[in-house]
Formats: sequence, structure tokens, C-alpha cells
Amino acid sequence: MGKCASECSKGSCWVKLLFILTLLGSIFIGLDQIKERCFIFDQNVLQSVAQKNIALYGNDTHTMLQHIALDLEKEYPGHVQLDEEWVFNNAGGAMGSMWILHASLTEYVIIFGTPVGTEGHTGRFLADDYFIILEGEQWAYKAGELQREVYTPGQMHHLPRGQSQQYKIPEHAWALEYAQGWIPLMLPFGLFDTFFSTVDMVTLYDTIRLYGKATVKELLQGKL
Repeated sequence: MGKCASECSKGSCWVKLLFILTLLGSIFIGLDQIKERCFIFDQNVLQSVAQKNIALYGNDTHTMLQHIALDLEKEYPGHVQLDEEWVFNNAGGAMGSMWILHASLTEYVIIFGTPVGTEGHTGRFLADDYFIILEGEQWAYKAGELQREVYTPGQMHHLPRGQSQQYKIPEHAWALEYAQGWIPLMLPFGLFDTFFSTVDMVTLYDTIRLYGKATVKELLQGKL
């Protein structure tokens, strides 16, 4: 009798778990169908802003980055972080530093780059990623491709949702990066190297603090 009751109890737990997973999956699929309504940034506008400032300040990297941030604040008032606070980013074996201009549940805009070069895996996400080169070069290729793709200042590298590549910044590069999709699902990739390689808890704290602060600010404005 006791064994039978125990088996029924286990069976009931499995049914409940299956129900919860099915419910969560249904909610995710539903939200995924309407996520575009949450997007406020446009990759073509970002590229236009980048190209304008490359032409004006291409010989002065810091001034260029500052004016890109100012121009984006004019295009998207209240949604761009102008305080220049840099933090390291280690992901997929590559390392650089970033300035988070915007972060929310469905989008992020950052300035990312390195003056010493790096390479690694792009990650494979439920998000589209747009990498607009401001200075230097980025190389990339998909598995099976025998020739590399080369992106130079003003050009935009689009990594579609669900795809991945190896990429390399051969010497130095700075880029305006925009991702649209489910940003929290990208965080494990963005933080894994910190936990299991660099063990840089200061960078981990700063990354979570900056992303969390920006996301809460957007939620208070009604932006997912």
C-alpha cells in the first residue's frame, strides 16, 4: 500500500512538472511572437549615426565614441546611458571592454572593442546581433566556409538569430553593437568565462550592476 502511494506521488510530481514546463514553454512562445513590439532601436539608424561620426571624428576615437552616445540620446531620448563606465567582457574565449549605452530585457546597445586584438566564438542566441565597426577590422566565418568575411569601419556585421561564427579582431577594433531578442538568455554565455576562467569577481559585479540598473530603469519606463 505504501509503495503504491509513493509511486502515485512520484507520478503526480512528474505530471505537475510537465504541466509547469508546458505552461512556461507556451508563455515563452507567445511572448516570442510579439517581442518585436518591444524594440525601440533600429540597426539602420545606429549604422547611420556610426557612419556620420566616423566621417567627422575618425582620427579621434574617444571623441567619436562620445559623440555617438550623444547622437543616440537625441534619437532615443531617455533610453541611452551617457555616463561613460567601462567594464571588461570575457565571452566565448574572446576579451574586450564595453560601455553599456542601453540594456533591457529585449535589447542592448554597447560600444565594444579592444586595442590589443582578440578572437573567439560569437555565441548562438535567440537574438539578432548587429556589429557596426567604428575603427579597425573584424574577421568572421561560419563552419565550412573557406574564406573569411572582413568588416571595416562603417560596415555592419549581422549575426542572425540561431547562428554562430568564429570571429577575430586582428589588431584592434571598436564597434557599436546592437542585439535584439531575449537578452537574459544571452547572459550565461556572457558570464561563463568569468566563473570558470578569469574568476574576476569585480568585473562580474560591475557587469551585473550595470545591466541590472539599466534594465530596471527601462522597466520603470514601461520598456521590456
